[in-house]
Amino acid sequence: MTDFKDRERGEEAKFAFDEENAFKIAARRNRLVGEWAAGLMGLTDEETDAYKKAVVQADFEEAGDEDVIRKLLGDLTAADCDVSESDIRTKLEECAVEARRQFMSGGA
Repeated sequence: MTDFKDRERGEEAKFAFDEENAFKIAARRNRLVGEWAAGLMGLTDEETDAYKKAVVQADFEEAGDEDVIRKLLGDLTAADCDVSESDIRTKLEECAVEARRQFMSGGA
């Protein structure tokens, strides 16, 4: 019975570790895509830093990526940037790959 309890605790710890890493990767991805969008909108360095944080915050509105996509599409449209929802989804995927790469290599 002790082996089962030890295994159960190990699985719970691994799940928590995986969830925490997924959260960190998603936040990094959101910062990267926020930086991309800020560049398209011509924001200053200070505005870009604030915008990246706003994109990360937008991800807490609902489960999934729709909240982030909605924010980016709305902001880019308001700034007269010619970017489609499809472009944003593609960029999110690219940034997810880069975020995972950075995270696994221990980069900033």
